[in-house]
Amino acid sequence: MHFVAALDSVSGMRCVLCLFEGVATGAADGYYRMARKPAASLLHVGSGLGNGLANLHNARKARSGIVNIVGNHAVYHQQHDTPLSADVEAVARPMSDWVRSATSSRTVAADAADAIAVACQPPGRIASLILPANTAWEAADGPAAPRSVQPRSTVSRELVRNVASILQANEGVTLLLGDAGLYARAKELAGRIAAKTGCSLLSEYQSAREERGVGRVAIARIPYSVDSAVAMLRETRHLILIGAKPPVAFFAYPEKPSVLTQPDCQLTTLANADEDIEQALYALAEELGALDTPPLQVATGPRPLPAKGPFTLEGIAQSLAAFIPDDAVVVDESVSSGRGFAPITQNAAPHDWLSPMGGSIGFGLPQAVGAAVAVPDRKVILLQADGSAMYTLSAMWTMAREQLNIVIVVFSNRGYKILLGELANVGGGKPGGNAMRMMTIDDPALDWQALARGFGMTSSRACNLDEFNRELALGIDHKGPHLIELVL
Repeated sequence: MHFVAALDSVSGMRCVLCLFEGVATGAADGYYRMARKPAASLLHVGSGLGNGLANLHNARKARSGIVNIVGNHAVYHQQHDTPLSADVEAVARPMSDWVRSATSSRTVAADAADAIAVACQPPGRIASLILPANTAWEAADGPAAPRSVQPRSTVSRELVRNVASILQANEGVTLLLGDAGLYARAKELAGRIAAKTGCSLLSEYQSAREERGVGRVAIARIPYSVDSAVAMLRETRHLILIGAKPPVAFFAYPEKPSVLTQPDCQLTTLANADEDIEQALYALAEELGALDTPPLQVATGPRPLPAKGPFTLEGIAQSLAAFIPDDAVVVDESVSSGRGFAPITQNAAPHDWLSPMGGSIGFGLPQAVGAAVAVPDRKVILLQADGSAMYTLSAMWTMAREQLNIVIVVFSNRGYKILLGELANVGGGKPGGNAMRMMTIDDPALDWQALARGFGMTSSRACNLDEFNRELALGIDHKGPHLIELVL
């Protein structure tokens, strides 16, 4: 409470209330992805921090910088087994890159400066600073000086020459891009390298932030399906990792490989996520004499026309591509519905695409909050599965309170469709009555218009593509949050 009271004594801070800790941590992730600087979450003791862990998992996998301020009992009170007593450091550690408990009010300023420096360290880290209550009301020594942050390291010329020689051999070479390798300038350099050497370009299945659309290099992503991914990578004999990890299956499946590349495929890392990826690609293009080579695979348009008629997933993607406005931010937690959207939306207007890097459910609504706070003048379009939306539904209240510039598109298929696919993948057979009750949310059906209205935002419903086209156009023009339910 002392921390909250102090918010009124410091100018320049925007305080955004989230009604659940998992929304706060997910919003902090979305803020970092778009602003490229950390937000802070204020959480309460071990249980409050625990409520935020799922989206901290997503944030850590996305390499987002966050400063978690976590309250704890006063130092002298911790000896008592109170209802909220917990090992807060143990709760924080699995989803944090740095954890510290302040030992005194006199260390808090320095501790906070250290936490901020950790969170700002590229490519972004999660710092959890635990503050016993008495550190807020006992005497302190004043502000601490900001800490310096080390820039991204650069890759060596020797490594660049080695990778260039691999590309010049041109024997089934693929560049696999991730992290900052999916920003527009980095993709352009990769496109020039591909044009010069004939190598292939791929991206990881999920991306913290990809800059895509007309005028930018279009890169296919490795599919979610193991069989499709293995087929895509079958001819790759040398995989160059650029801000990406070696490709593996999302889960283990009977009789399917965990590693998606062929056994004889060699892997070489040009740049890790904490290194200067754009510099590495520039140096590689320079070494290959490709800086003036026109890049391959530039999306040139034209923008697709809206699809019409009954709902199909391909038609929804086509209409999205038609209506995505310039410089929009697309947050994607459409799960199974949206797996095929990427190639169809490559010719949309230039936009950013944010994915749940960690796979923890309940990502989309909080992520959209943070992105909209970070870039208030840009339209945020959230592609949201209905089942996963229920995890963090209270984020809609924050959207309405802050009047955030968000259109929510809910894929209302009234079930956890991804689970049906996973059941088949592991050989679970045809689900019976009990199994189906664990994977459907149609009894009773969720009333998304009523839910939106209850949280204070406008809403509409679409039962075919023609209605979706109309409602999406209206939603994009609407000021403040708006929800569109697609009845699939």
